[in-house]
Amino acid sequence: MTVTSAPEFGTFDSEGNYIPRQIIDADLGGVDIEEAYTSTMVLVEDGQLVEGTVVRVDQDEVLLDIGYKSEGVIPSRELSIRNDVDPNEVVSMGERIEALVITKEDKEGRLVLSKKRAQYERAWGKVEELKEADGVVKGQVIEVVKGGLIVDIGLRGFLPASLVELRRVRDLQPYIGNEIEAKIIELDKNRNNVVLSRRSWLEETQKEQRGAFLDNLKPGERRKGVVSSVVNFGAFVDLGGMDGLVHVSELSWKHVDHPSSVVTVGDEIDIEVLEVDLDRERISLSLKATQQDPWQEFASSHRVGELVYGRVTKLVPFGSFVQVGEGIEGLVHISEMSAHHVDLPEQVVTPGEELWVKIIDLDLQRRRISLSIKQAAEGGEVAAEYQEAFGEHAYDSDGNYIGGDTASEGQAAWEEFFAEHGDQPTEGEAGVEYEYVEVEEEVEVEVSEEE
Repeated sequence: MTVTSAPEFGTFDSEGNYIPRQIIDADLGGVDIEEAYTSTMVLVEDGQLVEGTVVRVDQDEVLLDIGYKSEGVIPSRELSIRNDVDPNEVVSMGERIEALVITKEDKEGRLVLSKKRAQYERAWGKVEELKEADGVVKGQVIEVVKGGLIVDIGLRGFLPASLVELRRVRDLQPYIGNEIEAKIIELDKNRNNVVLSRRSWLEETQKEQRGAFLDNLKPGERRKGVVSSVVNFGAFVDLGGMDGLVHVSELSWKHVDHPSSVVTVGDEIDIEVLEVDLDRERISLSLKATQQDPWQEFASSHRVGELVYGRVTKLVPFGSFVQVGEGIEGLVHISEMSAHHVDLPEQVVTPGEELWVKIIDLDLQRRRISLSIKQAAEGGEVAAEYQEAFGEHAYDSDGNYIGGDTASEGQAAWEEFFAEHGDQPTEGEAGVEYEYVEVEEEVEVEVSEEE
């Protein structure tokens, strides 16, 4: 009997469905069908890397044909190092992928595979080579975690927040989905630990640019910049190539309690370059150098002997400070508070009080002004800016203070004191001297006749 060979392929029915051809003993040339099946089946072991074709994609698993007696199952959790991903976003039908055999036969008799573990094994080898060669890895940011970012480099690389940019970044969320490059700074396969640094990569790639930028930056130059961060000791300003520091002492001619009271992040400001340290790659800047020095302005428009109007700002054991201009404070020493003996400044003035004082010393270099309430009470030439403000009736033709409605509370207090204890002696009044004796915090006046 002549045996007709079976067709090489199956057929399709009228609806287009494929019907596999029937395999009969005659097709095998006398070889046992079980033996033929076994001889063509792929042999696998736990931990082995295999390659196959994706034949099915479900929400919770993927089937992979690797030529084994049954398709291998890749659970969704074993598809990617990313958490909670849609399998359709990781693989597609007909795609050839690599997987690692987790177990040849689970309790349900299935071949269980892992794509992410195969990827992990391949990635470790590559990452180790790159670390050895001081190379750069590239990957997508997939997650924000406590203290930094997770980067997909074939395995989960940790990028600390302090190493994301050249300066600390507070909001890491915008980095999600971005592809970045970074250096590997720590690698430990036993602990599954990979630490990355994008800052190291940025520093390396920008080194030449920074060098050129610093070479072109000269002390004394004035530039525009944008405040990039504010810290307790000052503010960092982005100059368009590097950040420079404006120390808190260089923010203003006035006293600054905290830099945030002067500048905020995002402010565009004019600054002056103070110093460029090429070795340490540091730039020192000044904001106040671009502003007029109030001390210089005050010194150029005032002189020793003039009367100025001011406000008491602070009391200290040795006197009181009086503000006599914008950002300008002078000291009234306790010995210059009255012609009478004074134990404590608060016996004469209170913070916030406004009064006349006389300039008795002006040291621009040391930025110190010595003032006197006692000498102001004796009269003198009033500084020009106050003559118009307080009315002509308070001054004579030479600009000397002659009184008026502007007597301060402090001056009124002295009048009250004199009324109680008697007027102070006039110059040349013979036979009387005043002696002050402190008795239980009260001032006692004793009058004695000179012999």
